[in-house]
Amino acid sequence: MQTPRREAAAGKPFRIYTAGSLGAAIRHYRLQAGLSQAELADRAGINRTYLSDLEQGKETEQLRRILRILKELGVRLTLDEADW
Repeated sequence: MQTPRREAAAGKPFRIYTAGSLGAAIRHYRLQAGLSQAELADRAGINRTYLSDLEQGKETEQLRRILRILKELGVRLTLDEADW
C-alpha cells in the first residue's frame, strides 16, 4: 500500500483509513495552498492546536466515530482536489 504522500505525488487521491492518513492529507493540501496552520485554522474557524493535532494523526472522538461508521459500512473516504 502506498503512503499518503506517495499517492499525492503520483497524482492519486488520498485514501483515508486512519487518523494518520487524514492528517497527512490535510497537511499536504494545506502546504499546497501555501497556508500556515494558523491561517487555515482561522479560515476554518477552528483552533490552531486542533488542526495541528489532526495533522499529527491524533484521533479525536468525532473522527474515531466517523472512521468506525465508514468501516462498518465497508466504505472508505477519498480526498481529491475539488474542481469547483
